[in-house]
Parts: sequence; C-alpha cells; structure tokens
Amino acid sequence: MLERVRAQYEQLSAAERRVADHLLGHPHEFVRAAVADIARESAVSQPTVIRFTRSIGCSGLQEFKLKLAASLVGGVPYVHAAVAPGDGTAEISAKIFDNVISALIKCRNEVSPPSLDRAIAWIADARRVEFYGLGNSGIIAADAQHKFFRFDIATVAYADPHVQSMAAALLGPQDVLVAISNSGRTRELLDAVGIALRNGCRVIALTSPGSPLARMASLAILADALEDAELYSPMISRILHLTLIDVLAVGVALRRGSSVIGPLERTKRSLRGRRLRVQPPPDDAAETP
Repeated sequence: MLERVRAQYEQLSAAERRVADHLLGHPHEFVRAAVADIARESAVSQPTVIRFTRSIGCSGLQEFKLKLAASLVGGVPYVHAAVAPGDGTAEISAKIFDNVISALIKCRNEVSPPSLDRAIAWIADARRVEFYGLGNSGIIAADAQHKFFRFDIATVAYADPHVQSMAAALLGPQDVLVAISNSGRTRELLDAVGIALRNGCRVIALTSPGSPLARMASLAILADALEDAELYSPMISRILHLTLIDVLAVGVALRRGSSVIGPLERTKRSLRGRRLRVQPPPDDAAETP
C-alpha cells in the first residue's frame, strides 16, 4: 500500500498529499489512529482523509487500514510476503496456498460482473485482439493469446515495448487491446496504450485499483493482490490475472456459441497424433501380489 501511495502521489490533491505525507512517515501509527487523529496530524479535515483513501482505490478508511496492515506484515524480501526465514516446507506450502486461495476469493467477490460482460462483448465482436504485457505480465499476455486464437479470433501477444508501440499505431475502432500490468504504471506500456486510445481502439486493462492504467483504459477489470511488487516477486497477481483471462475466454466462447466448436475441435484434432498412447497394463499385472 505504501508503494501504491508513492506511485499515485502526484495525482493527489494538495490536501490529500498532506495525508499521504503523514502516512508515509508514520505508517504503523496510521493503522491504529482514529480518523480525527489522522486529520489533526495531517492538518486537514476528516472528509479529506476519506477522500484520500478513495483516491488510492479503497472504499473508505476501514478498508484502507486493513490493506495497509496486511502490507506492513514482514516476509522475506524479494521472496514472499507471507513466509518467515525459519518456516519449514509444510508451513511454506500452507501459507502460499492459503494466500492464493484468499486472494482468489477476494477477487471473485470484488470483480465487477458488468465490467466482465462489457469486456467479453468487446472481445467477441472485435476485428482483432492484442494482448500487451511486460516482464511477468508478458507471460500472461502470451497465455491469453494461446487461449483466444483457438476461437478463430485474430489475436497476438506482444511483450516487447517497441513492438507494442508500433502495433498499437495500427489498431483502430474495431480492435481491442488488453493491457496487463499489476502495478499499472510501467511507462512503456502506458505509452502504447495511449497510442491505441488516440486511434480509437478500445483498451481493457487488467490491473490494480487506482493505478494510472486503470484510470487511462476504456474499461478496467481490477484485481487487488495486495502485493508489493517492488519488494516481493509477483505471485498472487499473476494467478489472479490468469484466472480473469480464463473467465474472459469462457465468456467469449459462450457468447460466440456454436461458431467456436469447429475451430476448437480442429485444434484438438491436430494434436492427437503428437501424444503417446497410454498402453494398458499386461493381463498378468492384476495378478501380481
């Protein structure tokens, strides 16, 4: 959460920046303080404190405090936020699984069905669909392209910023760009998105609440992973974005109806000769004690 506040600092009003300054200087005290105390220490009104939390992408002070408290819990830097150096394998496994399951449930409860409906409709009716991501998100973009091309949709994934900018210049009103970024503030990706938008292309963002990408896109599908990508390897955000891609893919398949069955059948049939056949066990195997 502290990293999110720093990233969005320039977009805040002058009064909201005073709240941000107090938070960044005293994050642990901020979690425990009442709204009146935060307002007094920041020299702002109580409504300004609430507006600040909403500008950061939360519904109010209570939600902001919960997310802030979770982000302040120390883990192993650059490894994982939930584990401790002395954890055994069983503890590591349980913590990572629990983290992912909790994040998936949270995302399921918070994702906007109307936003998913619009994204599915746009993709299903598009002349061309392109997926952009950099680094870790580039892998998710490639996974998305692998799912959607089988529906006989003209689609491609780009993970190179130069290629993204050139390709975005060729997109138009009949096309859809899906931009994937957990932080939502990678300069090169935002530049490519800006080019596509100026050409009239509709942009769907898979990103975190309140990010520059979320504000810039035609439509944002939000996944709040509560993951500080500056300090830890992105894990949960990757799984949330892959799951949202699956939701969009299934939705598009259902919307396009019987027209996707033929292409899907042909792609499956093309792979049958590439897999080894499973040999049944010999008859006497069942008699072996």
